[in-house]
Amino acid sequence: MAIALSPSTFIHKPIKFGTDGWRGMMAADFTFERVQQVAQVAAHVLKQCYGEQTGSNTVIVGHDRRFLSPEFARTAAEAIAAQGFDVMLSEDFAPTPAFSWAAKDQGALGAVVITASHNPAAYNGFKIKSAFGGSVPLEVTQKVEAQLDQTFTPAAQPGTLTRFDPWASYCQELQSKVDLTAIQAEIASGQLTVFADVMHGSAATGLERLLGQSINELNTDADPLFEGGAPEPLPKYLQRMLKTVAAYQPEVAGGLVAGLVFDGDSDRIAAVDGQGQFLSSQILIPILIDHIMQVHDYSGEVIKTISGSNLIPKVAALHDLPLHETAVGYKYIADRMLESQALIGGEESGGVGYGHHIPERDALLSALYVLEAVVKSGMDLSDRYRQLQEQTGYFSDYDRIDLPLPNMTVRDQLLQELQTNCPQTVAGKTVTHCLSIDGYKLTLADDSWLLIRFSGTEPVLRLYSEASTLEEVHKHLSWAKDWATSIG
Repeated sequence: MAIALSPSTFIHKPIKFGTDGWRGMMAADFTFERVQQVAQVAAHVLKQCYGEQTGSNTVIVGHDRRFLSPEFARTAAEAIAAQGFDVMLSEDFAPTPAFSWAAKDQGALGAVVITASHNPAAYNGFKIKSAFGGSVPLEVTQKVEAQLDQTFTPAAQPGTLTRFDPWASYCQELQSKVDLTAIQAEIASGQLTVFADVMHGSAATGLERLLGQSINELNTDADPLFEGGAPEPLPKYLQRMLKTVAAYQPEVAGGLVAGLVFDGDSDRIAAVDGQGQFLSSQILIPILIDHIMQVHDYSGEVIKTISGSNLIPKVAALHDLPLHETAVGYKYIADRMLESQALIGGEESGGVGYGHHIPERDALLSALYVLEAVVKSGMDLSDRYRQLQEQTGYFSDYDRIDLPLPNMTVRDQLLQELQTNCPQTVAGKTVTHCLSIDGYKLTLADDSWLLIRFSGTEPVLRLYSEASTLEEVHKHLSWAKDWATSIG
């Protein structure tokens, strides 16, 4: 029997930053007192890390649409100002990448954002963004964690606290990167109908602001409970969107339909084709690479995580683009973007960023590129994807599951087994290569693959697979479940 998660589990839990921020359960470990303390430390660390290169004394503070997020943001802003920093506090909710952009655009020390991204309603979180417009590196959050026990006294001269509109400059920047006129004309003529599921999150009103015209926006209201689910772009949370698009009949003969889906803070994206089928970033990233190379004068490295589709390197090869593979997590993509000239970096969970923007995943910019790709090609998204499969000769399906384990001891046993006795066959197929930069990615004789990864914080086994058919994918995942059960 499953045990319900209790807030008492989180009381006195240490503040720890993951790959993109600190998250906790509200009223348990995520409290106003803790936000105040973290905000003070974060501001001082941003000054230590970026003060000399920026010459700035300003910190951006923003928030999402979650319950109490504006109040937490106000608390953070006042705490930072009391330490002598000048604070620009957002007038309203906005996408997390809008605050990353604001940090760079304003020449600020960085930004702090109150958001729990795609987590369920009980959570909130605290993200720290750098002066260069992306998540701060690990060494910065380590400095924050190391200084959390410090006691701060108010500065002799408090800083200023002003309010600002985070949308204006952000929208202007995104609009400049696409043929906005072409997209607008197709929508106005009825040749393109756009749906957007903003999942009650920070992307609300975003596409309409960018396009300057109405679209069909679903779940646009603020809902502190996210309808009992989570603002994560997965099919199980998108049934209304999928059914709505599937039932829609374009008013113009031959008209195209495109659906976009955004997570709670608008840094992850998924899509829906004209038939109401869910399209993950595994499908969108190859389309985006091909589109950007055909329409825009950009070049650079394609960065993917090891859980990304094999179609991504195939499309990269079509355009003679270099490829780099990282561990799972957008922070690793962002780190690579700072080291190399990147065209695009994307992960299977929906985060996609661009080297000609900021080293940050940005769902609204991706949405504009997706719409531009539909307009310029005159093709449904799924048709465009199949065209790429045909051009590369690579056809596949993909799926992933999370397998709860009894405890962390079983997790450690499975890890030890992989380290000492890595499987030589999977579902009757020979393992031809094993990549162990993040979990164990087993490449099989037929060019399919199985990835076995472990959660670092809980007893969960994450299983990913790509193969020529969905039936083969599920064979691999079933084999992995049986293997884990036999060891544990």
